Amino acid sequence: MLVIINVIFSKFYQFEVFLPYNKLNDLKGDKLLMIKNSQQERITKFIEEASKYKTLSISTEFIDWLRENDFFKKPAAVSHHGNYEGGLFDHSLAVAQSLSSMTKALNLKWQDPRSPFIIGMFHDLCKVDDYVKSNLTASGWDYNKDKCLSGHGEKSIMILSQFMTLTEEEMFCIRFHMGTYNTDEWEYYDKAIRKYETVLWTHTADMYASKVLNI
Repeated sequence: MLVIINVIFSKFYQFEVFLPYNKLNDLKGDKLLMIKNSQQERITKFIEEASKYKTLSISTEFIDWLRENDFFKKPAAVSHHGNYEGGLFDHSLAVAQSLSSMTKALNLKWQDPRSPFIIGMFHDLCKVDDYVKSNLTASGWDYNKDKCLSGHGEKSIMILSQFMTLTEEEMFCIRFHMGTYNTDEWEYYDKAIRKYETVLWTHTADMYASKVLNI
């Protein structure tokens, strides 16, 4: 057990060195800038980040769909992390960047080099359907009571699959990004990690963005 803990600790130590924002004060400043960004600025940032991956092709149709369904405007949550306009994109970008940093620091191998971006950016795609504007909450957002599809990771996969073919690893990582928060799925989460260790690091990147950075 001690050996396992030491290995994990050493991996995290490496990860901290390679974080895109390794000073929390600097990151808080960046976060304030993110909150002020407009939808167009977020779209521009999205296209810029996507262009870094040679194996990734984002169609104009998909970008239009993301814009029309307020991916760049919706919050990441109603009352938790990223509960402001544009928070969903900001959180997704933070997860993608953290997962990319982990990939370099831990020398992670993916079925497709684009995967850290795809998984990070779209693991919460389901939320475009989950939240609506509201005058009844402090954040200005509330849960969508008229949505037709339930679920979280699996719902994101269903939506995303309309626009691109995912690798099995990408599907596993998005499906199980909630980790043990889905307490009734521990057995399946355990098997998913054993098949793809990137499932574990996806959950870690998500937790880092939401719990440490509060985005």
